[in-house]
Amino acid sequence: MVNAVLDFIYKVIVTILPFFGVLLLGRIAWIWWVHYIQQDFISGIDFVLLEITPPRDVLRSPKAMELFLTNALYHWSMKGGKEEYWQGAVWFWFSLEIASIDGQVHFYIRTPSRIRGLIETQMYAQYPQAQIKLVEDYTLAVDKITPDSAWNGWGCEFKLVKPEAYPLKTYVNFGLDKDPKEEFKVDPISPVVELFGSLQKGEQMWMQIVITPSKKTWHTHGTWFGHHDWVEESKQEVMKVLRLYRRTNEDKSHPGTFSYEYRVPDFLKNSVTAMNLKTAKIGFEAGVRVFYAAKKEVFSMSSRRNLRLIFRQYAMPDCNQLMRFNSTQGDAFGGVFMISKETIMLLADRMLNEFRERSFFHESLRQKILSQHTVPWPFSSMFHPVFFHPLTFVLNVEEIATMWHFPGQILKVPTLERIESKEAAPPTNLPI
Repeated sequence: MVNAVLDFIYKVIVTILPFFGVLLLGRIAWIWWVHYIQQDFISGIDFVLLEITPPRDVLRSPKAMELFLTNALYHWSMKGGKEEYWQGAVWFWFSLEIASIDGQVHFYIRTPSRIRGLIETQMYAQYPQAQIKLVEDYTLAVDKITPDSAWNGWGCEFKLVKPEAYPLKTYVNFGLDKDPKEEFKVDPISPVVELFGSLQKGEQMWMQIVITPSKKTWHTHGTWFGHHDWVEESKQEVMKVLRLYRRTNEDKSHPGTFSYEYRVPDFLKNSVTAMNLKTAKIGFEAGVRVFYAAKKEVFSMSSRRNLRLIFRQYAMPDCNQLMRFNSTQGDAFGGVFMISKETIMLLADRMLNEFRERSFFHESLRQKILSQHTVPWPFSSMFHPVFFHPLTFVLNVEEIATMWHFPGQILKVPTLERIESKEAAPPTNLPI
């Protein structure tokens, strides 16, 4: 009897094993195909770097930058089966950057060339006196970081401490939406520009926010294949928070019918209100990265440490804040295996290349295979340090405009390049 059962099990396994093998191989082949056609499509995108020189007098609140981001960079579209799975079409992504070169502070936007015209018109619509010009990629001036090169570097990425539903502190929390007088403004971008403007010759600091319209989805609980977007996920997060403060009321005129009453305690009112306000504006999927590069003779550990703290002003302890992640230093892998200075430089050079490629959304096949998700500890650092998987999260347009906008007149940083005078057209009645 036992032999018969074992024989039956053996026959079942032998019968279904080829079927599952075909499914597994088909799944792997499909992943490789989609990756190949997407990389082929991406290789055909011509990216350009635009430098935005703000006017001397920036009198508008970050609301103007919020409107620019909405109209110029939110390229949400429906990709059909042929576009997505045969042509490899992907959504465009953009990089909002602030860079300090020897203490000179610059604002940049990296964009596909076909979007350049739209970016220029929308920027002039909000900042008519700004200047936009095509420039070379400033990151190319930094050579490969090795023990024998002239450069040293340090960088990191950032992630949210709590789920995306919880917002960061924005310019509205600082009262900039009320357009206060210049002397009363407290601009949260001021610490970033001041730090970048304090660098010495031979030092560089870079910050980038890489964004694309949010298409992140979460599995809908109670369904097999249902998914929902970040707005619905935020609503569910609110309901999860308020679940303990729900009271069930029975309708006496209709026995068996119940309604729910939610009473938000005072210590939760701020976070619940903030979550509701976040979903009222469009969301971008974003990745945040910073990098410090300097000649080895002037490389400053203090500058490196200061760079880690430039986003503290956006923290709200009862809501959300940014936390350092994927740091190019010895604690990146942790554990009992110490990594050498050469390995740390390897991590810094890797971060330099990722910054230069503005890579967050479409990783190389090498990054996908040799990542911390596929190679477990302690093997992740035992032979050759594997790649970190970049983390992206949803920020709404208000949060992004808070982190990337032109500072007002109150910020007197001489190394921040501005347009000194207004440009005007010549009079129409000039003699010929």
